[in-house]
Amino acid sequence: MNDSDRGAGRAARPRRADARRNEKTLLDAAAAVFVASGVDAPVRDIAAKAGVGTATIYRHFPTRADLIIAVYRHQVEACAEAGPALLETSATPYAALERWIGLFVDFLVTKHGLAAVLRSDDAGFDALHAYFLDRLVPVCTRLLDAAAAAGEIRADIPAIELMRGVGNLCIGAENDPHYDARRLAGLLIAGLRLPR
Repeated sequence: MNDSDRGAGRAARPRRADARRNEKTLLDAAAAVFVASGVDAPVRDIAAKAGVGTATIYRHFPTRADLIIAVYRHQVEACAEAGPALLETSATPYAALERWIGLFVDFLVTKHGLAAVLRSDDAGFDALHAYFLDRLVPVCTRLLDAAAAAGEIRADIPAIELMRGVGNLCIGAENDPHYDARRLAGLLIAGLRLPR
């Protein structure tokens, strides 16, 4: 390998990192707009939030379904990565669980529009749901186990059961400005605490 080959390899890396950063910015903007306005929000609103033109969004995500699925996967990954980080940085495992459930609620509010978009693609929806479970159930299990080991919560709650309960509390939250799913999920989590 000569010096020019080495230089070419180094030049490509920052571009890939920039592309990943740009995609993350687009997905974060789309997620925020979806939470505020639903998955039918105009692409121009997402573009404005991301600070790009609409053509940039269409170049990355040719259809609305592509964008919604990418946001869904992006948010699943963000929730999955947040769990261990919160365990390391929170004062207690219970505090980490509480904060993670808040992130999970935010994710679920965004997710509600996905079913309508994928209505005609049962296999696609099933694959995304399996991905969701594979990535998030172990994270929730780890948070619950840590809080139970610290003596902060009861130890008999399976992660999937808690996640379904939180999910059920989120149904309809996007349609009712007087309904606060985050607050109710907080009450549910508080109910897991052991008496002191």
